[in-house]
Amino acid sequence: MRAPRARGLRGRRGAPDGRVAGAHPPHLHRPAARRVNAATTGGDLDLRVAVIGGGLAGLAAATVLAERGAEVVLLEREPVLGGRLAAWPTKLATGETVRMERGFHAFFRHYANVRALLRRVDPELRRLVPLEDYPLLGPDGARESFSGLPTTTPWNVAEIVRRSPHFRLKDLARVDVGQALAMLTFDREATYARFDRATAKDYLDSLRFPEEARRMLFDVFAHSFFNPEEEMSAAELLMMFHFYFTGNPEGLVFDVLDDSFSTSFLDPLAAYLGGLGAEVRTGTAAARVTREGGELHVHLAREGRPLVVDALVLALPVPALKALHAASPALADPAFDLRVGRLDVTRPFAVWRLWLDRPLDPGREPFVGTTGLGRLDNVSLYHLFEAESRAWAARHGGSVVELHAYGVVGEPSDDALRAELLAGLHAIYPEARGAGVLDERWLVRRDCPAFA
Repeated sequence: MRAPRARGLRGRRGAPDGRVAGAHPPHLHRPAARRVNAATTGGDLDLRVAVIGGGLAGLAAATVLAERGAEVVLLEREPVLGGRLAAWPTKLATGETVRMERGFHAFFRHYANVRALLRRVDPELRRLVPLEDYPLLGPDGARESFSGLPTTTPWNVAEIVRRSPHFRLKDLARVDVGQALAMLTFDREATYARFDRATAKDYLDSLRFPEEARRMLFDVFAHSFFNPEEEMSAAELLMMFHFYFTGNPEGLVFDVLDDSFSTSFLDPLAAYLGGLGAEVRTGTAAARVTREGGELHVHLAREGRPLVVDALVLALPVPALKALHAASPALADPAFDLRVGRLDVTRPFAVWRLWLDRPLDPGREPFVGTTGLGRLDNVSLYHLFEAESRAWAARHGGSVVELHAYGVVGEPSDDALRAELLAGLHAIYPEARGAGVLDERWLVRRDCPAFA
């Protein structure tokens, strides 16, 4: 992970290496006296490690360390594992206890590292359900599709332009070809040197694409990273475009889990860690870290005796990382201090899950991105892919619909934002207008990293 350069633009540093783009990488702290060979395998890593944070990064770190023989203690502040993937039980007005999550999550097919982690508990990846399209919907029936595209650049880009109803020959003549070529020629150094101090909005403006084409093909892409394009680095946008599309032979299609993340992934992975001898503690927060000789002492928020370890993995959300860092002189290091100090969170996101008393029309997609519909960014129909939601819908003759707003700009009231999301749903799925809401869950959070 490169330290972010000083700038006022928000982005999320990433790399086209199979990581979940935008995930905050874990940071390893250990006393200088102990040396760890990162290439050690075969279960002979003689080290006691505390992994602080039980999200995807922390779970991955704990898994690899435990497999290599380290004595691992995984600490998670919340009562459930998963971080941004977490699923927790909630009882509905209809009597059932179901799992609620922080929004729709997909396994894009080039997420090599995430899929490798899932294989620990599902070797054949049988719990992944393929979705063959990533449709984008807009006002008045506007639609774009990423299905069936060529797998190499520039042919994939050319095919999108060819079949889009929003590009005409005269529009292509206006496009700034030099700027557009940057989408096809991403370079880790050159792209950042040229575009890192421009905003994503400035870059998209410079392309001179037709307004509707820009909205349908690029605005929705920029919004997907939770950073408003007025504040996001143009280089970050180009990196993400490369990672997900121009440099990704799998294309913009993905798989989803067949049930909640806790059922299909997180609970089995916790059991797998236990089988390796790792200790998993949920509901346990690290308050501060001190150093005594060659050992690190992790002081827990609700326990008097510290946890004594040889090394730490910090895999925390930005606010929690900054709080632990500020409370722990033992973590002080000029380079690390600078990196932590520059971290920030982006705008809040909202998730609204609705348990409706009637089905939606046949043929609706399990997931669609949206644009031009106010703050609505996607609609997920959980009863079409998740076992628990499918069973609920069958019992009640209904549907389970989730609306998501990324990177909410401004400070709308909850009522105003909900009204805007509902209006967007009715615009694309008018049959939902007459549906009754049997129960609902509303979630607003502001903890996603602006860059890392």
